[in-house]
Amino acid sequence: MSLKLGDTVPDFSQVSTAGPFDFYDWAGDSWVVLFSHPRDFTPVCTTELGAVAALKPEFDRRGVKVVGLSVDPVDSHARWADDIAETQGHALNFPLIADHDRKVSELLDLIHPNASDTTTVRTVLIIDPAKKLRLTLTYPASTGRNFAEILRTIDSLQLADRHKVATPADWQQGEDVIIVPSVDDETARALFPGGWKAAKPYLRTVGQPT
Repeated sequence: MSLKLGDTVPDFSQVSTAGPFDFYDWAGDSWVVLFSHPRDFTPVCTTELGAVAALKPEFDRRGVKVVGLSVDPVDSHARWADDIAETQGHALNFPLIADHDRKVSELLDLIHPNASDTTTVRTVLIIDPAKKLRLTLTYPASTGRNFAEILRTIDSLQLADRHKVATPADWQQGEDVIIVPSVDDETARALFPGGWKAAKPYLRTVGQPT
């Protein structure tokens, strides 16, 4: 199956470092970040798992659950978790799926044969509470993921869901946002009574709604 933005991410069951893992039951009504790893004891992924463990309070604050996935078995994950705590200074504090039979990897299209026909690529999936795929990023093996950027994209997605806005290039929390083109000026006046700046009729910026 090839997942595209807006598709419903299917339910699945697998084992994990937290025990049996049923995706829909675990996710509940939360946003989810699922990020995959080629295999255990890889250097770049070791740093990534430590980074996410350190940032978990930021994900929690946004109502986001995080879960990792690697194709090695759960006993290997447990040994890797010891290395992560030792070398990164942050113990694993979220589930790590043990996709030993590649069931989830195949379901979520995480194996790209031209990269490797046996291990997952390093992909990030952001999934909303309706289980819709909202963002996907796939990184090469040599490049560590930027989790500050992933938090930024979550902020943007959640803001867009609450208000009829989009975020410009390099946007950060608190900066001006863009009124989406589907909102005409009459509707915009009701939504944004303080007014906006219009560089062009289609480019209307307004202070970030709170």
